[in-house]
Amino acid sequence: MPGWVAEGYQEYARRMPAECALHLIEIGPGHRGKNADISRTVRDEGERMLKAIPKGCQVLALDLSGTAMSTEQLSAKLETWMADGRDLAMLVGGPEGLAADCLQKAQGRWSLSPLTLPHPLVRVVVAEQLYRAWSLLRNHPYHRAG
Repeated sequence: MPGWVAEGYQEYARRMPAECALHLIEIGPGHRGKNADISRTVRDEGERMLKAIPKGCQVLALDLSGTAMSTEQLSAKLETWMADGRDLAMLVGGPEGLAADCLQKAQGRWSLSPLTLPHPLVRVVVAEQLYRAWSLLRNHPYHRAG
């Protein structure tokens, strides 16, 4: 990933308190060459993603068909996730999206936008929005909704 992606993600991850820490686990992309079997690539990525989910986690898929949320709605959802007591694993697919098995495993789906966002930007946007949602929960001045 470009340096700005790592810096952007780390900036928000660093701001999160221990009660809501962010941990990034990257799954390497599969082969997407000229003669690649894309359905197999997505399936293989999904299998590796599911194996990387820590035991006992809630699972949320970032998916275009998921629920779009305002900052206030995300903040309320974050409060619910935190109250559940389990860690939350957010699954972000590759260019073709998530494997069917990942979508089935997910207890929920979140759509960041109807726009197609580049993978590096998604990482930064998710970290920033989670920090913003947490700051709203704690009346932190970062979120100044109007």
